[in-house]
Amino acid sequence: MNMMNMDFRRKLPIPMEVKEMYPLTGEMSDAVERRTAELKAIFEGKSDKLVLIIGPCSADREDSVIDYISRLAPVQEKVADKLLIVPRVYTNKPRTTGDGYKGLVHQPDPNASPDLFKGIIATRELHMRAVKETGFVCADEMLYPENYKYLDDLLGYNAVGARSVEDQQHRLTASAVGCPVGMKNPTSGDLTVMMNAIMAAQHEHDFIYRGWEGHSYGNPYAHAILRGYVNRQGVTHPNYHYETLLYLASLYEQWDLKNPALIVDCNHSNSGKNPFEQPRIMKEVLHSCRYNPDLARLVKGFMVESYIEDGNQPVGGGVYGKSITDACLGWEKSERLIYEVADIL
Repeated sequence: MNMMNMDFRRKLPIPMEVKEMYPLTGEMSDAVERRTAELKAIFEGKSDKLVLIIGPCSADREDSVIDYISRLAPVQEKVADKLLIVPRVYTNKPRTTGDGYKGLVHQPDPNASPDLFKGIIATRELHMRAVKETGFVCADEMLYPENYKYLDDLLGYNAVGARSVEDQQHRLTASAVGCPVGMKNPTSGDLTVMMNAIMAAQHEHDFIYRGWEGHSYGNPYAHAILRGYVNRQGVTHPNYHYETLLYLASLYEQWDLKNPALIVDCNHSNSGKNPFEQPRIMKEVLHSCRYNPDLARLVKGFMVESYIEDGNQPVGGGVYGKSITDACLGWEKSERLIYEVADIL
């Protein structure tokens, strides 16, 4: 008899059980609903605000992540007429080779052994604290589609990453999500792959989800994220320049898709993972939008990797608020950037 080459350590609680253990208050639910409605209005073109999805590469520690989000709250008040800030609380971390820190859901303590039960609880608690203490509704990455139900009453935004965007289960789950979902271009840079993913996410599907036969009704807020790409020689190339934005606009014209929209990821292959390039990239895209009204209608916002301290450090590095995954833009530079962008708009 063939057996799987793994140990089954314990049966994890289903999402309903976790939600019963950690329920939202009515006030928290109202905050999520209100903020998500604001986001949808931007993607529908009913609001002229831009979305700024900003925060750590990975949400590695509850204390420093909440500290960071709390710093964003007064900034949001000052730019509320121009920008809708959505904190990045990315609790799952994709690894190119599979090695390294895989995020809060795997290791609620980055210096300890993986504990997925504690990770599920820590992830829900962190998102709950963000809503309760700051009023923000946050973004997370849909790395594991089955895990989305643990947070579906809390999230305002989901991203499907460059390595996941071709996967059928990610596309079908995105079609069932009730908030905006960004589909990144794949690491190869082929934009038609991304467009296929958006098409799939916007349509209805019947599929197996968490042991159920389900029917999704399609997500009209599924949209594009440009994050740069890597060529055959392993060299990174950006795809935020004017010509690529025009090409994406032409693709949207050819495809029968609802709510054409783009979020520009200012880090990753667009910056060559140099976080200090992110302000320049944002400003270049905004210049393209000022020059061409069609692009101004298409571009709905930006993603920025930002934390309390500049750069990154190894796991166990000991610097509070400094990334243990990709390098981030520090708080002072990030705060200045938000105000500069609001002034441009």
